[in-house]
Amino acid sequence: MDLPLLSRYLDASATAPPAPEVMAAMQDAAAGAWANPSSLHGWGLAAAELLERSRLRLADSMGADPRQLVLCSGGSEAIHLALLGSAARLQPGRLLLSAVEHPATEAAARHLRRQGWQLEHLPVDRLGRLDPDALARRLEPPTRMVSILWGQNEVGTLQAIETIGRLCRSVGVLLHVDAVQVLGHLPIDLARLPVDLLSVAAHKLQGPRGIGALALAPGVEIEPVIGGGGQEGGRRGGTEPALLAHGFATALDLARERLAAHAGLDPLGPLRDALWRQLRCLEGLRLTGPDPHLPGARLPHHLSFLVADLQGRPLSGRALVRALARRGWGVSSGSACSQGGGERPSAVLLAMGYSAAEAMSGLRISLGPWVNAEDLRAFPAALEDARRDPAVLAAP
Repeated sequence: MDLPLLSRYLDASATAPPAPEVMAAMQDAAAGAWANPSSLHGWGLAAAELLERSRLRLADSMGADPRQLVLCSGGSEAIHLALLGSAARLQPGRLLLSAVEHPATEAAARHLRRQGWQLEHLPVDRLGRLDPDALARRLEPPTRMVSILWGQNEVGTLQAIETIGRLCRSVGVLLHVDAVQVLGHLPIDLARLPVDLLSVAAHKLQGPRGIGALALAPGVEIEPVIGGGGQEGGRRGGTEPALLAHGFATALDLARERLAAHAGLDPLGPLRDALWRQLRCLEGLRLTGPDPHLPGARLPHHLSFLVADLQGRPLSGRALVRALARRGWGVSSGSACSQGGGERPSAVLLAMGYSAAEAMSGLRISLGPWVNAEDLRAFPAALEDARRDPAVLAAP
């Protein structure tokens, strides 16, 4: 199968192509660190050394204690481990979520509700922002946990995590933060953030698929969700993937170097801003989420908007995704983790106050280090052409 140009893949928030440096690092390490890290012979010890060196690199990049970094299969498992593992050490109470959480968080929350927990969603405004004052009013008992998506995957909204964290700390309520979309695009220092549990994954920042991590603040403990051989300090059973951990650490090192070379700012931000200056001139496009030029309000590599025809009628976002794919472009409509059920309005856009028709017309563009300015300049014309595609115009 012939694939389009990688520089026209604009769907990093779904997954990112593995960086060549990551693939090379894993291949080099595979010759000597393929064994089970729990084995006591030389092969096992080589894998264990690679695993722990990778854990140290990951923890250092996030300001975490390496002893409190639990490796797992990805962001979804990390979220489940955070919520279910914490709840297992608490009496059932109330769990607060925003109305724009990731499907994995919603799934874990429903599991807790079956165990007797109360589940409450806090509303967001038209830009997808949670009001910290509204949260503060719900932190009294029986609230025991809060889970917040730091960088919203569909509309790019960044929540005020430091403010939310201080509110939770002031009343002793555990705070879990889903930082899957943030890792690699913003600096993270768990030693400074008032956060108890932080979920991350490798594949959004050009690391390997199949590995993520849950970082625990000092003193925070969880019960395992997967039992077995007592790996990960007894917090998660299963043979530990030393090579994947090495790939994850390499990808995060690359991202950290990019941020350090640009004074802590993602160099994708200017590319994103230039693209939006072109797109905003097109008739029938409306931005969703915060203004890209507002500092600290939006993921720096992310754009999302609603698309209508020239008469103002919302077009099908999924039909546009397919039309753009036929033209060699990779974009998304909504979350890749919620696409299995056919054509449905985005629950995130509905929560933000958009109509059902509008909530089916969203497009998301998310950039990575493989894109270039020249190809991005060609995207608006491709979008205009896709809007005239007969299949798009005929889609319900």
